[in-house]
Amino acid sequence: MDQHKHNQPTVADDVNARELLRRAFDNTARWPKEFNGFTADLTVNVNGKETSGPVLVKSPREVSVQLGDADTQKWAQEQLGMIAVHRGPRSFEESDGKYSLTMEEDGHPLGTKLIIHGSNSFYRLKNNRITQINRTMAHPGMTPFAFTINVEESAVTQDQKNLTTRYTVYYYSPTDGKLNNVESFTDTHTRLGASDLPATRRIISYENGTVTVKNLTFTNHRLL
Repeated sequence: MDQHKHNQPTVADDVNARELLRRAFDNTARWPKEFNGFTADLTVNVNGKETSGPVLVKSPREVSVQLGDADTQKWAQEQLGMIAVHRGPRSFEESDGKYSLTMEEDGHPLGTKLIIHGSNSFYRLKNNRITQINRTMAHPGMTPFAFTINVEESAVTQDQKNLTTRYTVYYYSPTDGKLNNVESFTDTHTRLGASDLPATRRIISYENGTVTVKNLTFTNHRLL
């Protein structure tokens, strides 16, 4: 595998692409560096069936959810882990800045195409915001899949950072392009201290021939 990597051509980094993505990264809301986590009470409603319990979030790998239904608990924990990944403090160099970056102006309504070489990903950026994410996932032992995220609406926080409030994810096969699932996310947030914490998340999804609506409602937030 190392030999294969050595034989891959090196893509020259475009300083303008790097600056464009850095600005978008810096304009994206994240929890502050001193963020230690939070607790809250969570109610999950799946097509009318409700279950409630406490949650604890310290980091993407330190998420605890206690609900009466095991499947719902696992799903809610994955959702909170995903929120923590996207909102957790990190530097540009720890994120996409570690890759070679290039860009193309193709007149797309969602903005400039920015390619993250070595990550099987490309973004679109407009007005210093990431408006679309395209990524292909392929690991040994798993069926490859791809997804496109279209960012539809964002709020501006007290810190003048962009905080996504609506986006849609399209999951499809990278081999034949077949659409497998669509998820539409709507988020709201509550401000506590210097952090914007999740208040609600609604996910409308289509999979296996049926539409499912799942709602997460967080109350009684406390910072750790």
